[in-house]
Amino acid sequence: MKLSRKVPLNALRVFEAVARHGSFSRAAEELGMTQTAVSYQIKLLEGHIGDQLFLRQPRQIVNTETAERMLPGVSKGFENIADAMLAAVQPSSQTLEIHSSPTFASHWLARNLGAFQLEHPGIAVRLLRVSKITDFARDPADIAIRWGVGPWADVECHLLGRFTYAPMLSPELAASAGGISQPKHLLRLPVIGAQQDSWQTWFASAGLAPPDLSVHKRHNYIEQDLCANAALAGQGVAILNHIYFAEDLASGRLIAPFNHHCNDEIGIWLVYPENSRNNRKIRAFRDWITKAVAADRLRTEPPAREHKGAL
Repeated sequence: MKLSRKVPLNALRVFEAVARHGSFSRAAEELGMTQTAVSYQIKLLEGHIGDQLFLRQPRQIVNTETAERMLPGVSKGFENIADAMLAAVQPSSQTLEIHSSPTFASHWLARNLGAFQLEHPGIAVRLLRVSKITDFARDPADIAIRWGVGPWADVECHLLGRFTYAPMLSPELAASAGGISQPKHLLRLPVIGAQQDSWQTWFASAGLAPPDLSVHKRHNYIEQDLCANAALAGQGVAILNHIYFAEDLASGRLIAPFNHHCNDEIGIWLVYPENSRNNRKIRAFRDWITKAVAADRLRTEPPAREHKGAL
């Protein structure tokens, strides 16, 4: 392989984008180049190293063995360059602005952010609770914690988890109803957030026909922290995630009357703009929160089990 001392950085940047996307056209779109210019840079690089990098096949391109050997080192090299540039232009203390769905912000992130800041004392954090979807083109957020099905095409998405949930209520309310021994007994009580799809999912997984919850209009909450506060006050039964309310369950302030839980396609996602994937503070937060949420799920969520038939 012939290799001169002059490193063709432009061609390497094009190579990294093509190899990552598996597409000349998508790489051209990301880099703001024409597809012809992308092809030209790849030909220059192939001539520089003396080997073919991509196999052109109908409707796709395939990395050659040479490309596969090059890609990890080239990607890491550009990450190191990005870090060096950030270190040059950013002050030693940076601010990371996080927009988060309300319950995750108040019942998980605010309680655990101290651990992140101990690991990264040079990064200050500004946390905002938001109910709307963050628009990175207009909002000043660096990252967002989004609740939904996902992933979304216009942002980088990392699934933090699809958390387990179950009906929860205060022990005093359960006692006042004469005890809750079967799922259908929950319908004797005010149902908090009755319009949430998770109620029907849970009842179906417990073997019940879909109940009519339209009469439960008094506590028409959407945000889970509001539902939980109403349940703690004995105003009804709410369907809540274990990860947020594990301490309330452990202390007995709330009870989950059945050894039955489920989850669905709704997840909690870390999202940020595609062009920020190499930002040092964002990478640091992404790596920390992915591990921290996974560890907390092991601690707080009940073990997976199969549910067959009605409870």
